[in-house]
Amino acid sequence: MPVRPADAASLVLIRKRAAHTEVLMGRRARRHRFLPDVYVFPGGRVDRGDHRVAPLTPLRPEVALLLAENASHARARALAVAAVRETWEETGLALGCVDDGVLRPALDALDHIVRAITPSVSPIRFHARFFVADAARLQGALRGNGELLDLGWRAIDACLALPLADITEFVLGELRTWPRRHHPASRVPLFTYRYGRACVQR
Repeated sequence: MPVRPADAASLVLIRKRAAHTEVLMGRRARRHRFLPDVYVFPGGRVDRGDHRVAPLTPLRPEVALLLAENASHARARALAVAAVRETWEETGLALGCVDDGVLRPALDALDHIVRAITPSVSPIRFHARFFVADAARLQGALRGNGELLDLGWRAIDACLALPLADITEFVLGELRTWPRRHHPASRVPLFTYRYGRACVQR
């Protein structure tokens, strides 16, 4: 029987340079059971505590509407909180403010770019939402906590030359035309698998 996918979220942080756009990525350690030794964006599983966090600012209405296509209001907020929290824990960069060691996420800084579901044959499965945010909104200094190795800013072309999962490669491809192709009313693409092969539903 297929494993039910757990909710997860990733945050793609972008910063503009004169000739290109850079994204923040790191390599998962070889000891990880899920996607070991490949480069990923910060992110992870939604925790119970993510449902109880009071964000600094709410999701923008158009982003909340996109998430509402497959998640309740409470789940959508928890997904966004998880993306920001995991990024803070893994990189030291906070999207929001940190008071006495407690993060209050600025959810209004997020856009929702891709949704993905891992294959039904996988023993570890996630229903992941990928968010995007401008690095200009970040607080703190870049530092790793051991979850992601070789953590750093890289141009998209340089990222595509790294060892990647197919979903990560797809998200990087979407960034090439985002936000030029992005429209508040557009549907978020779903990256999934059918008969063992990756497919995209738009």
